[in-house]
Order: sequence, then C-alpha cells, then structure tokens
Amino acid sequence: MDMDLNVGIDEDVRRSWSLLSWMASSLMVLGGVVPYVPQYLEIQHSNNTEGFSTRVCLVLLIANILRIFFWIGKQFELTLLLQSLVMILTMLAMLHLCCTVQNTNRVATKQHHFTDLDLRYFWSWSRFEDYLFFCFIFTVLCAFVTFLFLDSLLFVEALGSLAVLSEAMLGVPQLLQNFQNRSTRGMSVKMVLLWTAGDVFKTTYFVMNESPVQFWVCGTVQILVDMAILLQVLYYGIDMRAKLG
Repeated sequence: MDMDLNVGIDEDVRRSWSLLSWMASSLMVLGGVVPYVPQYLEIQHSNNTEGFSTRVCLVLLIANILRIFFWIGKQFELTLLLQSLVMILTMLAMLHLCCTVQNTNRVATKQHHFTDLDLRYFWSWSRFEDYLFFCFIFTVLCAFVTFLFLDSLLFVEALGSLAVLSEAMLGVPQLLQNFQNRSTRGMSVKMVLLWTAGDVFKTTYFVMNESPVQFWVCGTVQILVDMAILLQVLYYGIDMRAKLG
C-alpha cells in the first residue's frame, strides 16, 4: 500500500515538473516578445519613433541569426532555437512599423537605400525591403562561413560567443540614444521592468538547464544594462518634472 502511494506521489511530481518545464519553455520562446508589445503600441498610437532605437533591431537580428548557426554547430535546447526565430520575426515587425511611421512623417524627398552602399545612412534606410535584403545577405554570408568551418570546435564556440555577445549589447544602443537625447520619451518604468524581469528569467533558465556558458554570461550583462536604462528613465523623468514644475 505504501509502495503504491509513493508511486502515485512520484507520478504527480513528474507531471507537475513536466508542466512547469513546458510553461518555462513557452515563456522562453514568447516572453522575449512581451516587452516590445507596449513599445509597438506606443509607436502606433503616437505615430512617433523617437523613443525607440532601430539599432536594437539590428543587434537582435544579428545575434539571433548567429545563434541559429551556433545551434547548427552545437545542438542545445530546441526552445532557444525557436526563441531566436520568434525574435527575428518580432524585430522585423518593429522595423516594418518604424519604416511606415517614418515614411508618413518624412518631409524631405531624398530616399536612402541599401543598394546606395552609403555607410553614413547604414540602418537608416527608407524602405523596409532594404532591411530584409540586408538580413538575407547577412544570412547567406553566415551560412557560407559556418558550413565551411563547421567541423572546427574553436569556430563553433567562437560563433556562439559572438552571437551572445551581440545580444548582450542589446540595450546599449537604447542606452546611448537616451543619453544623447537626454530623454527617455516613449519609455516607462513599467516597460524597462518588463525587460529586466524577462532577462532575469532567461538567465535563470540558462543556469537551471545547463545551457552553454555563453548564454548565462549574456543574460547577466543584459540585466546590468537594463538596470542602467531604468536609472535613466527615473533620472530623466525627475528632470523633466522639475523643468515643467
């Protein structure tokens, strides 16, 4: 009787753990999108992209494309691969919205395109198609180099380090833009707290699932950058209220 009871308890524990594991994996795949939903809606509502740096999209697109090729060389959790695919789609959606808003508000008739090969306007192109073209060229180049050196463990590890280093720098463009503008317009404490909570969750997930060391190092750096942005939001918010008062 006691043995049957213990078996039943063990079965319940396994089911509970499986459910929690499934929920954690789902949050990993979709949770990274959540912080961008209020920002997307804010841009859509205000018809202004000033509070959002499209360089964030550049960093995340590069990081997640590289992460996909890292997965090809060193298979880790499928959850992290799916997360990369979802994040790429999310960043493309953000870029599409920004291009639409900027084209609506643009006064000058001069257009800038990827094919102009003008570094002064890199990642400041006029059409969404130019960003897609860049992603396509970058992906093809990464595919060629990856499959050329796929048998090299050093290359694969370096590729993984480059991927997560790019992602670790995620908040830096926003941090610099806030400092340059001396404003965090379009951002809120709630938004940044969502970013921070997401990065804390990701880092905990990486450690508990024994993901490659590059991932949890990346998560730690992201948390520190998030906290710096949070301080900016608080400081510039106080400064703005003081000026208005």
